[in-house]
Amino acid sequence: MSFFISPAYAEGAAGATDPGMFNLIFLLGFGLIFYFFMWRPQAKRQKEHKALVSGLAKGDEVITAGGIIGKVVRVSDDYIALEVSEGVELKFQKTHVASELPKGTIKGI
Repeated sequence: MSFFISPAYAEGAAGATDPGMFNLIFLLGFGLIFYFFMWRPQAKRQKEHKALVSGLAKGDEVITAGGIIGKVVRVSDDYIALEVSEGVELKFQKTHVASELPKGTIKGI
């Protein structure tokens, strides 16, 4: 069967390219993609959450990371007390507040 297939011979080396330059450009491109798609948006979200947590005040309506909606009754350094129902208060760490709701949202629910 080998008489149907002609043997292939390697050609001479045709100008070697510099693999170091390609690797450098590839690494730089990968670094830029990592920065713009992963690190920068995460840093922006952290900054917004830190501003939200530091700006919490009595009377704000918030939703926690667990999905509990309540009105801020007391604020301390690390904790807040939420009134989730009339006469029912729950204590949470400030960092567990997911977002602030517009005033009057609780009454609308």
